[in-house]
Amino acid sequence: GASVLVTAGPTCEPLDPVRVFTNRSTGTMGYAIAEAAAARGADVVLVSGPTTLDAPDGVDVVQVETAEEMNEAVQARRDDADLVFMAAAVADYAPAETSPTKHKKEEGDLVLHLRRTPDILKTVGANRRPDQVLVGFALETNDGPENARRKLEEKNLDWIVLNNPTEEGAGFGASTNRVTLLSREGTSEELPLMSKSDVAEALLDRVLHAHPPESSA
Repeated sequence: GASVLVTAGPTCEPLDPVRVFTNRSTGTMGYAIAEAAAARGADVVLVSGPTTLDAPDGVDVVQVETAEEMNEAVQARRDDADLVFMAAAVADYAPAETSPTKHKKEEGDLVLHLRRTPDILKTVGANRRPDQVLVGFALETNDGPENARRKLEEKNLDWIVLNNPTEEGAGFGASTNRVTLLSREGTSEELPLMSKSDVAEALLDRVLHAHPPESSA
């Protein structure tokens, strides 16, 4: 009966009508969380960047493309959610200007100026309901635990899910993942390599054990 908000997939930041800045996220982890939460009886909204995945059964999917669009969709729905899982790989930077016509190839290099995109997770954390559970994700290639713990504190999270895309079977494109779950209380649990569906179930188990539905409804 809880209301759950999940973000998933990449964002695509247009340079011109042909080219975009994006990343290798497939959205599989976020979709797995949405599907698992819906199977447990939650009312789930999934805000998704561009993916090739089918909508999970029983999930309301909101399709977006850019970081700005994802930010608008999330901020409009954040207050209604009892649990929020921010699994999307949102672009940190986007082209400062989007050309209405294709950039033609010319001699020499093309110099681009980039701008920061909205920090969606930080905004949610700064405006969260007192009884809301907020889970973030950290994709780190070095100093993972330290960076993840700092992100958890700076963005006012209850949990953060850490993984390293350079590890075999983890990160973008794989059907499996190897994650470490860190909590606000200081706990850290390293899960073995498992399918992303099993990671989603394990994450929900830990979060619901620490925050029973009665306390977040």
